[in-house]
Order: sequence, then structure tokens, then C-alpha cells
Amino acid sequence: MSGVPRGEKAADGKPQLTQQGTIRRTSLLDAAETVLVAKGHASASLRAIADEAGVRIGHLQHYFPARADLIKAVLERALDRSLERLADVTGLRVDPDDPSAIRPPRGRADAADVVAVVLAEQDDPRLVRLYVEVWALAAKDDAIAHVVREFYEKYVAHVAAFIQLNQPERPAASCRARAETFVALIEGAALLRSGIAGTRSAQTDAHLADEAARLLSE
Repeated sequence: MSGVPRGEKAADGKPQLTQQGTIRRTSLLDAAETVLVAKGHASASLRAIADEAGVRIGHLQHYFPARADLIKAVLERALDRSLERLADVTGLRVDPDDPSAIRPPRGRADAADVVAVVLAEQDDPRLVRLYVEVWALAAKDDAIAHVVREFYEKYVAHVAAFIQLNQPERPAASCRARAETFVALIEGAALLRSGIAGTRSAQTDAHLADEAARLLSE
């Protein structure tokens, strides 16, 4: 039996899953992450992911017809988790699908706290490796490259909304430029701080945190 009732869709237009369907979909995303992290992008075929999940490839394609669909869902889940951690630590509430619907805990949101949460994620080597392998896939697969660009477009939009929240007088174009700079800084830092492309130091970490917070708040 399928976990996706025919003809039923959520408000966002996506298929409405039953509880069992949600569990199955989650197990497939877990399998995709495991293959990417443990075996690398070169081994991340739909068949390999289906084997990791212990299902037939047709079952996997029922939920994710193409590999790009699966990677998109992996990235969306990673973003959702990041926003949840941000809310838990800072009280800042963000709608994953509507960056403009941002709600500070009270008054002005603290940029330093937001930066601390974002940088703390880079202490998880599995998460850093996941992004590195997705970037490698995007370099070779146009469909996945499109998905990755969509992901970062949403990421930038969330950051721009935060900057606008803290600096309502700043023009939208300036907020976006700062947001793009922030994302570039943080993503590049992941390669250095993880040890993949450099060596981490407390002095550099402190300077990085200051610069990132400045982009968000000044």
C-alpha cells in the first residue's frame, strides 16, 4: 500500500502523507544521508540508497521519482532542522516556506546568538560531510545543481529577512547583498573549520563570529 493517498494534497501543493507514509519517507531520507556521508556522492545512486533503506528501487521512486527530488528533500530537512535549533536556542521563529514570516522572541533578535547556532552546526562532521557531498553532486548533475541553487536562494532569503528585522531602515537590495555575503562566509568557513581545507583556531573562530554578527546587525 502506498503512503500517499491519491488526490490529497497539503496546502503547499505537496502530496499529503499518511503517518505510515511519513515514517517511510523519513527512513528513505535517513538512508540517503547515510549513503552520502558514509560512501560519498559517487555511490549515491537511487539503487544504492534503496538498498541502504532495504526497499525496492520502485518503492523509493514512488516517493522520489528522481535523484534530484531526493536531494531536494534532504536539503529541505536539513534547513528545517537548522531553523528548529535556532528557535530552541534563540526563541527566533521562522517559517521554512515563508522567510518574511519571522518572529523575534521579543524586541530585537540577537545576531550573536544566531551566529553561534549556525557555527555550532559545523561541529557536526556528519552534517558538514553531507553538504560537501551534495555540492560534489551538484557539480556534475544539472538537476541537482538547480536544487542546490533553490536551497541557497531560500537560505539567503531567510538571512535577508533577519537583517531587515534588525535594520528596518536598510533597503531590501542591501539586505540581500549582506545576506549573500553572510552565507558565503559561513559556507566557506565550514570547509576550513571542519579541517577539510584548513586548520581551525580559537582566534579565527572569534573573528569569524564577529564578522558574521556584524553583517547581520550593523
